[in-house]
Amino acid sequence: MTENHRYTTKLQAGLGLIDETKALLELWEPGMGVPQLMHAALESGRFATVTARRLRNIIGECFAPRYLVDNGGPAVRLKRLLPRLSASELQQLFLLYTCRANPILADFIRQVYWGRYSGGHTEISTEDARKFVESAIDRGRMEKRWSETTVYRVSAYLTGCCADYGMLARESKPGRRILPVRIAPKVVAYIFSDLHFAGLGDNAALVHEDWALFGLDRFDVLDEIKRLSLKGLLIAQAAGDVVRISWKRQSMEEVFDVIAEI
Repeated sequence: MTENHRYTTKLQAGLGLIDETKALLELWEPGMGVPQLMHAALESGRFATVTARRLRNIIGECFAPRYLVDNGGPAVRLKRLLPRLSASELQQLFLLYTCRANPILADFIRQVYWGRYSGGHTEISTEDARKFVESAIDRGRMEKRWSETTVYRVSAYLTGCCADYGMLARESKPGRRILPVRIAPKVVAYIFSDLHFAGLGDNAALVHEDWALFGLDRFDVLDEIKRLSLKGLLIAQAAGDVVRISWKRQSMEEVFDVIAEI
């Protein structure tokens, strides 16, 4: 198991941070690293109620691992899309990048959230999250065994983060109510294009683990892609298990114009 796939406690530095992420994306400029963004955030006055130490944690331990990876590629794209997407569409993309940076959250959503949802359950409790974390410890997903206190805290972070992203209700007693999630067409276009321009083949992109964050399997994704073909982004042809995609756009930058019209 690689280090990138081990479970960590990084969610404790910040959960969804939706408003903070929007503000930081607006302040961020290409080429900015953590120190430069920290300086810009302090100078902006937009984080007047946040201590410098807390802001440093938000930027260094949350924002950077999520959005400044790959030479800041995610930040570049999301910054450009900020005025073109609704709050719920941005929320789904923030969820995507938070899960990519935090495998423990991604697996919790894929295994527990959607498992409970498909099983007809109406709530997810911290106890459900705790069982998931303890099972992960037994399977060696952590670098070292976590204390009971850490297990309890991370369990609460998992359900709290899902609440931030609109998957669970805010109230947490006795459990958080499961809220229905439907991936937005613009988010489908973004994810599929992102996977394509990252070098994945069409069939590999259809079964990528990102889709399971939104409860989609290969056939669900294909249905969504066929709908996108009506919007001018691509042409999808399917024959049995073979899918061929003809792309009308040559880069993610060109995709943005299509996304704005979806």
